[in-house]
Amino acid sequence: MPSKSKSAPILSNKVLFIDYQLTNKAAQISRAFNNTFRKRILDLLNKKGSQTVTDIYRTLKLEQSVVSQHLSILRKAGIVKSERDGKQIYYSLNKIRIKQLHQLFSDML
Repeated sequence: MPSKSKSAPILSNKVLFIDYQLTNKAAQISRAFNNTFRKRILDLLNKKGSQTVTDIYRTLKLEQSVVSQHLSILRKAGIVKSERDGKQIYYSLNKIRIKQLHQLFSDML
């Protein structure tokens, strides 16, 4: 009778399919949340609602270009949405997307 050891389970010969596009998107979302400046922007949008780049950089005392770069990352991750009103672009939280991400992360834990 073979002895029972506590070794790690052996994977079967099944092929593991990795969706690199989905994996890259998940990494992009994780990176979007993992930055001090972006967290400050998200906190501001959460407290004050829609804000322009000017509103954000003046409130947070950051350079306009820095805020624009971080907003671009947040927008690409779907965490922030933008809406044009004439020459102004207003940024706000994409609350539906954030709820979806929260549920996804909760399910993973």
